[in-house]
Order: sequence, then structure tokens, then C-alpha cells
Amino acid sequence: MMVKKETLQLKGMSCAACAQAIEKALNRTAGVKEAQVNFAAEKAYVDYDADQIAKSDLISAVRKSGYDVKEEKAKITFDIDGMSCASCSAAVEKALNKSAGVYQANVNIATEKGSVEYDPAVLDRNDFRKIVKNSGYELSRFADDETTTSDSADDDLEKLALAKHKMWGTWAFTIPIMLWMIPEMVFGIAWPNETIFNLGMIILAIPPLFVYGRKTFVTAYRAVSHGSSNMDVLIAIGTGAAFITGPAVFFTPIANYAGVSAMIMAFHLTGRYIEETAKGRASQAIKKLLELGAKTATIIVDGEQKEIAIENVQPGDIMLVKPGEKIPTDGKIITGKTTIDESMATGESMPVNRGEGDEVIGATVNQNGLIQVEATKVGKDTFLSQVVKMVEEAQGTKVPIQEFADKITGIFVPTVLIIAVLTFLSWLVFTDSFRQVGFWAQSFLPWVSPELGTITLAIFATIAVLVIACPCALGLATPTALMVGSGIGAENGVLIRKGEAIQTMKDVHTVVFDKTGTITKGKPEVTDLVTAAGVNKEQLLALAAAVETGSEHPLGAAIVKGAQDRELKLEQPENFTAVTGKGVKADLAGQSVLVGSRRLLTEAGIEIQELEAEMVRLEKEAKTAMLVAADNKLLGIVAVADALKEDSIKAIQELKELGLETAMITGDNQRTAEAIGAEVGIDHIVAEVLPDGKVDKIKELQEKFGIIAMVGDGINDAPALTQADVGIAIGTGTDIAIESSDITLVRGDLSAVITAVKLSRATFKKIKQNLFWAFFYNIIAIPIAILGLLHPVISEMAMAGSSITVVSNANMLRKANVQPAYKK
Repeated sequence: MMVKKETLQLKGMSCAACAQAIEKALNRTAGVKEAQVNFAAEKAYVDYDADQIAKSDLISAVRKSGYDVKEEKAKITFDIDGMSCASCSAAVEKALNKSAGVYQANVNIATEKGSVEYDPAVLDRNDFRKIVKNSGYELSRFADDETTTSDSADDDLEKLALAKHKMWGTWAFTIPIMLWMIPEMVFGIAWPNETIFNLGMIILAIPPLFVYGRKTFVTAYRAVSHGSSNMDVLIAIGTGAAFITGPAVFFTPIANYAGVSAMIMAFHLTGRYIEETAKGRASQAIKKLLELGAKTATIIVDGEQKEIAIENVQPGDIMLVKPGEKIPTDGKIITGKTTIDESMATGESMPVNRGEGDEVIGATVNQNGLIQVEATKVGKDTFLSQVVKMVEEAQGTKVPIQEFADKITGIFVPTVLIIAVLTFLSWLVFTDSFRQVGFWAQSFLPWVSPELGTITLAIFATIAVLVIACPCALGLATPTALMVGSGIGAENGVLIRKGEAIQTMKDVHTVVFDKTGTITKGKPEVTDLVTAAGVNKEQLLALAAAVETGSEHPLGAAIVKGAQDRELKLEQPENFTAVTGKGVKADLAGQSVLVGSRRLLTEAGIEIQELEAEMVRLEKEAKTAMLVAADNKLLGIVAVADALKEDSIKAIQELKELGLETAMITGDNQRTAEAIGAEVGIDHIVAEVLPDGKVDKIKELQEKFGIIAMVGDGINDAPALTQADVGIAIGTGTDIAIESSDITLVRGDLSAVITAVKLSRATFKKIKQNLFWAFFYNIIAIPIAILGLLHPVISEMAMAGSSITVVSNANMLRKANVQPAYKK
């Protein structure tokens, strides 16, 4: 017996009685030696027999008692070798999801990767290796292993070269088979005689099947031995059955399909090669991103220039970047000014001006100035690495529409095997009926020969059924489109974090915008100073700015900057207090000073009627007017305006043209909000919303309009972004790691929102098209094969063609126009 101690972080307790209920439930669980629950700490301390129960059983016991456990979650991504079709990925995914400690697992056949959310207290890397191996495949590499871009590229090239070698090697034997078969097919002459012809078909078929096609049989055996089945099982049975007719022809009256088996394998391996090539194109965007990084950096050490490998750059190193060179890693300019081509990050072709103190992004190109940059982020923390990680995460997620295809994929191969057996038996039982169909089709299908023997015809139809059925197309339909779409997004500064957003986005009714930093630049300036009788304007601004020195709000910073620009002397505030959503207050040289909204002063008992008309005027001009009072006396108004982003009006207009309604949510008063809304063309205004009230307002909008997308800065708006059906976070510069969003926009202007909408719609359209073609091939082709009207070779060509079609169609997404119309 192995006694193990476990601490569970509990959720949902409201009193000591709750703690007692959980404690009783745990102590009643078989295998638990002792359980104690601490209500104050919200923790359960459990001693249990690890040989008898697992941590998951303890969690289950807590949940059955009506409470919950805060589970520790980690994410891991790894490469999987040996998968050949969607059934393979479904088998691995099922094995992972059944494992204790796994919350959710997705296996992507297109990228040949597995992405898992799991409990690190239950599972480690070795456990994942075992799970994958026990399902018949190999875990080759974890995503965070120390590997270089060139290593990954070399692996891909090696796979492609091997697929090409197998394809041409197979055709080297298959072409002679086809040429040799022509006299027999056209004139009915087995040259030079029937025995040599049959023997030659067998000998020439051996290398294509058992040398170049050996992996197909090995993978099929491995799948069957692990209790699963995949596409290779169907191909192995089909080609194996066809090949066996070769030796069998010497012992029983049956047609020799040994040559046909080689042709099937040749088309199968050709399809695999083309599929690998197309999949490579689908994932080339992420490869391009990886290749963008600089290989070396020139750093300054003790006044000397020294060139080092990029992986040796450390935070704090001073890098010298000459005109035309790539900026090696993320950093901050400490000397010099220049223009930088940031198109790899934002998708914008126009260079941007950068000078001392500005942040710069690694892999962007310094155009015309000599600059020194202090490295701030290196390795996996850089912008480029974050982009790659986010794109890979998106490719590892699933679109809800894929769930139906996954269910079919999971039972596809066993179902086809059953259909194949039933086809063979049906031909033996209902031979005459099937022959009648053959006689009808003989006039326009030259390969249909109903006069052949019953067993020959049964084998012919059965092989066709086995090789026409294709779960690959179903498995590739969604992930390939998502791969291409997420890659295009990354190239245009739109990072899709979750595949689900692609599907949800097409149904969005209203796009809700946060105002500050989203519609506006988020850099307000002082525009007006209105004073009460006997008050000096400079005195008013100095008092307001002194109080605001303690504030971190952008409006407060604007007032402080306004005072500094006028070179006003500012007192040091004492007892500073920020009143959420209303303003600030502090003591200055013995005076109690308030700066903020009407509500702040009214609640303090200060009369504001004297300046009400001026407040209304400023608010109608879309300015934020803040009242200033000292010692319960109204002193005046400081008005601040936050300029609109250059393209806000055009972007919102184009969103309307795309059929979307717009809304704005802001803490500003109703008049100011309506003035800004009218200027940019917003349909619905939600004003005077405190920061903690945004979530409730989003809920209200969801109830009113249905599916909502919200656009915000991803920091202050994180809860609201999470509540929205699609959260779109604007992350400027290197600040893109925004966990609360479904889509992250690297560039700060609203044109990126249009790109996100267009890209989402175009990607989902391709997904639907791919799933249609995948189902169409199988629904139409399998019944035709059952009737004996499809030649096995044509079946294999169609099977390979179905996979190639969906992957090629996904690549057509590159032609989609996702840029805003007003930028053309």
C-alpha cells in the first residue's frame, strides 16, 4: 500500500457546514485514510491509498458532494509520428482524453501535433509518451524542446523527400505493369503467354507493395494490434486481397489483380506525396514567421562591437543595428532615430518612425538610421515567438462544426470494413441482380465485365469499397483551412487564438467597442480651462495636475502633461484617493481638492450649477470635462479630449456595410459619449459605465442583440472580453500576450477589426466547402463501388483526390481579400 498526501483547493464553500459535507464525502470514499477540510483556507488535506484510488477520484467525490475543486492546469504540445489519416489522429485523441489528468486533448492530423490541457500533478512527459505509444504511434518531440527553426524545416524536407522517393520508386515498377497489361486489356492477349504474364504481374507488384509501400502495412498492423483501425488498414486489406489473386490464379479460376494492387499503391503513395506538398503550403505561413528572425546580433561590449549568435543575446545587452539590418530581438531604442518596416508584425506596408525610448520588435527591418537598442525580451518571450505560439495554439484547437466530422471519423474505418464484408457476401448471394447492373453499365464503363466469375466480381467490388473510402478528407477539411487562415492572419497582424472564434464570428450581430484606446488614440490632451469667478486658469490647472500626479488614468496623465508643458509648479499631494469611476481627491497645502465628475462633487455636497452650462457645451463637443473643487468650493473645469484614431470613422462604416451593427461602451457621461458616437457613426451608445460594470452591460447587449463581439485593449477590458461571444483584443507593439481574447490585433487601428471579420468569414466558408467535398466523395463513391462500377485503381485515384481537393481548396484561401475596402 502506497499512502499519498494530496491538497485540494476547494471552490463553492460558504460556511463550516459546507466544509463538513466535503470532509464526510472524502472520508467515505474507498481508499481514503483520512481527510480534513479547512474552511478558512478553502483546502482539503487528504491521505489516501494511491494503489487503490487516484487524485481524480478525490475530485469526483468533492463534486458529487455539490462543490468543486480548483484544478491546476498546464498546456503541452508535441509532435506525433506514424499517423497516416484522420482515424489515426482520432485514435490518439481518444486515448489522451480517456487518460486520468487530461482535461482536453486535440490531435491535428494536418500538423501532426497533439495539444493537451492536463493536471501536471497527475501526468508528466513520460506519461504522454506512453499514452501515444500505447495507441500505436510515437511522440517524437515536445514543442518547447530546444530545437531550431532549421531542425523543423529539415524534418519537413526529409518527410517530403521520402514521400517523393516512395512515389517514384513505386511508379518505376507500376508503369511497366500498365504497359504490359495493355495487350491483355485491348486484345485479350496475355503476352507472351498466360503463365509468364501472371507470374510477371506478381513479381513486379512485390516492390511497390512490400518495399515502397511497406510502411502502409506496418502502420496497419500496428493499428490493428492496438485495437484500432485507420486508412492504412483499408489500403493494406485492399491491396493485399488484390495481390493474393495473383498466386491464387494458378490454383483457381479467378482474375489476376496483382498488377492492379501495385497500381493502387502507386496512386496511394502519389496522393500521399501531393498531400504532403499541399500540407506544407498550408503551414508555410508559420514557417515564414520562424525564418524571419535574425541569426546574429552585433552587441556593444566595453565600447567594442561584437557579433554573436541570436540565441546568446541576453536582456540588457546593447545591440547596434545599422540601416537595412533586422532588429535582432525585442527591445527599446536608447540612441538614434529611424524608420522601421514593421509589416511582418502588423501587415502594414508603410514604415513607422521610431526614436529614443520607443519599443521595437525583433525581426522588423531598420530602414535608414543607425540605432542602439537595449534588448528587453529574448528567446521564447519575444514578439515573434509569441506569434508563433499563438498561431500553433489556434491550429491545435477545433471549430465546433468539426465535431460531427470527428464522430464519423471515429467509426469510419470499422464501418467501411463491415460494408466491405457485406459487399463481398452480397455479391455471392445476389449475383444475378448485381450482374444486371453490370450489363447496363458495360456500354459506357469499359472496365465493367459482368461475364467474369462470381468470386472475381465480388473481390473486384470489395477492393473498390476498401480503397475508395476516405476518412482523410474528413480529418483534413477543418485543420488545413484553419492552418491557412491563422497563417494569413499572422501575416496581417490578426492572431486567431481559438478556432471556435472562426465559427462564432460569422454569426455576430453587433460589434461592441471600448472607447479609450480603441476608437480613440488613448492619448488625451487638455483642450479647455473654464474657471469660476475669481479663479486663475493656471492656478486651476496646477491644482488639478498636482492631485492627478497620483493617478494612473490616461485623463490624469493628460492633465499632468498639460501643466508640465506650461511649466507650472506642482505641489506634492497627500492622502491621495482614487474614487473608481468618479475621479480623485487629495490634500494640497492644507486644502482638500477634488477632481472628477458631477457625481464626485455632488456626493461631497458641492454646488456645481454655476458651470453646468459650460459642462454641457464641452460634453457636446465630445470632450471629457472634469470639475475641480477645493475646500468645498467649485473652482472650474479642465476639459480633455482624446483624438479619434485616423481610420475609426471609415472602419466603423465598413463594418456596417458588412452587415454588422456597432456599439460603444465608455465611462464618459452620456453627452460626451453621444457626441463621439455621432462623429464615428456608432449605432448604440452605452455610457457612464464603471469598469466593474462592463461585464453586466455586455450581458445586457447579448440579451438584446444575440451574439456579440467586443473590441478592447485586453487589459482593463479583460473580463468583458471574456464575457463577449468573441473577444477581440487590440495589442499594440510587443504587448500581444492577451489571454482573455479569442482574437488579438497586433496593429492598433480599427482596420484590423475588418481584416479579422473578413478573414473569419472566408476561413469558415472554406471549412464548409471542405466538409461538403469530404462527405460528397464518400456518400457518392461508396454505393457506386458496392455495385461493382468503380475500378479499384480509379477508386484509389478518387480517394487520393478527395484529400488533395480539400487541402488545395484550403490553400485557395490565400486569394481571399481580407483587407479593408477603404485601404485598397
